[in-house]
Amino acid sequence: MPALRNRRLWAGVAMAALALSFAGTGQASAADTNNAKNAGFESGLTNWTCTAGSGTTVSSPVHSGSSALKGTPAGQDNAQCTQSVAVKPNSTYTLSAWVQGGYSYLGVTGTGTTDVSTWTPDTASWKQLSTTFTTGASTTSVSVYTHGWYGQAAYYADDISVFGPDGGGGGDPAPTVPAAPTGVSVSSTTSSSVSLAWSTVSGATGYNVYRNGTKITAVTGTSATVTGLAASTSYSFQVTATNSAGESAKSATVTGTTTATGGNGGGSLPKHAVTGYWQNFNNGATVQKLSAVSSQYDIIAVAFADATTTPGAVSFTLDSAGLGGYTVDQFKADIAAKHAAGKKVIISIGGQNGTISVSDSASATNFANSVYSLMQTYGFDGVDIDLENGINATYMTQALRALSAKAGSSLIITMAPQTIDMQSTSNAYFQTALNIKDILTVVNMQYYNSGTMLGCDGKVYGQGSVDFLTALACIQLQGGLAPSQVGLGLPASTSAAGSGYVSPTIVNNALDCLTAGTNCGTFKPSKTYPDLRGAMTWSTNWDASAGSSWSNSVGAHVHALP
Repeated sequence: MPALRNRRLWAGVAMAALALSFAGTGQASAADTNNAKNAGFESGLTNWTCTAGSGTTVSSPVHSGSSALKGTPAGQDNAQCTQSVAVKPNSTYTLSAWVQGGYSYLGVTGTGTTDVSTWTPDTASWKQLSTTFTTGASTTSVSVYTHGWYGQAAYYADDISVFGPDGGGGGDPAPTVPAAPTGVSVSSTTSSSVSLAWSTVSGATGYNVYRNGTKITAVTGTSATVTGLAASTSYSFQVTATNSAGESAKSATVTGTTTATGGNGGGSLPKHAVTGYWQNFNNGATVQKLSAVSSQYDIIAVAFADATTTPGAVSFTLDSAGLGGYTVDQFKADIAAKHAAGKKVIISIGGQNGTISVSDSASATNFANSVYSLMQTYGFDGVDIDLENGINATYMTQALRALSAKAGSSLIITMAPQTIDMQSTSNAYFQTALNIKDILTVVNMQYYNSGTMLGCDGKVYGQGSVDFLTALACIQLQGGLAPSQVGLGLPASTSAAGSGYVSPTIVNNALDCLTAGTNCGTFKPSKTYPDLRGAMTWSTNWDASAGSSWSNSVGAHVHALP
């Protein structure tokens, strides 16, 4: 960000903070109302004026109803949208709005006393801004505004309220209690979770989910995944709709029955599976929602979780602004839809710049607790270990076993070590894989960004050939991993990695060599491994950028293996 823009930004912050320090503290009365018109933008931009054509209404994301404001700053325009609101003199009002996306400001001018504003930096989910102001002795109207910031991403605003004494301008009617949700259904189940979906309720700003009559979670979207359930057990579910006026009656009851306990290492995956990393950021590859990920991918690893200030603990924040306004509710709904299609979605820990360290019992516990919390929040099926800066075998084993104890046998655990990490069973990554062999799903070693390595025959191989894939996979197969726990990890295109890209034909030939002894290079394994799990790629986004040539070829080949 240029220095001039920084000065403008922080000047704006300082002004907002100064204005807030003078905000009024009066209380609303029982007769108070929302004096803003078209507060939820259900009538487009009626009653609103936006600078330089910077405002429009969108159907997604919305906080409630069917529309929201989208303001897009450009050049020297900060996408300010304004409404003149009728107010009473000598009165106190609460100004509030729900915002999402880039830097978002909310304020009021013309109060006759102290004009106020408030703001928030970019936010991936809906957040409420709120402040108060008092009108002067002769003030009968004020100007309420929202805006973004110069050079920043678009912002979204919804459900704007100027709550206080009726100014006589005829604001939107007060909300009424919403109707009970309809269309409640079970969209997918695992041995430890049930995913629900329902129809949007007009006027609702949120929903409560009840299990066997007890409220267990609250969400803002029209789907939820309930986790921590017992296998082969039936549960009853109901949903209510909520807004500021109250909570609706409960919906009709639906019953969800969890599946039977799955086998070791991750439940009901196909015999041969394809794993793809999905980028929670924009680095030049095709930006995707999860719903756009090819059906060839059986396991989708969301890259990446974030380190926190608590040792070993991780968090996850959807990059909504970088992903074109992709909301958390949409993300959760897309996970549920992938579940309904028989896919697994897991959270990946690490990556090239990952700094998570699990080095003692306390951090192992923090890791397990935080990953399980993310599974409950988003509906993730498990975890991928992609720590490229080293791991402690003892405590990572402890962490993954603790997570398994919480999540149950349907837990998916994948690993993506570098080639150097799997050269010997004495390496920490290899040790960890063997330590958790009974709960491990698959190790997808990264056959890229690598120097020359030894094969299981003691010979040196360079990346880019069938031999490099087969001779190095042989080390894992002979070192104690089951064939179903071994996959081949390759980049989806030349742009996806610094080196090591090979054509899908070479990947397919390596799979044939290992599973059937055909299409080998100069190295041929001493036996075949027909249960080999499959292949992995970085990333689904780079694959999409290349016309899905990797998944269309390798995915189809993996799924056609006997």
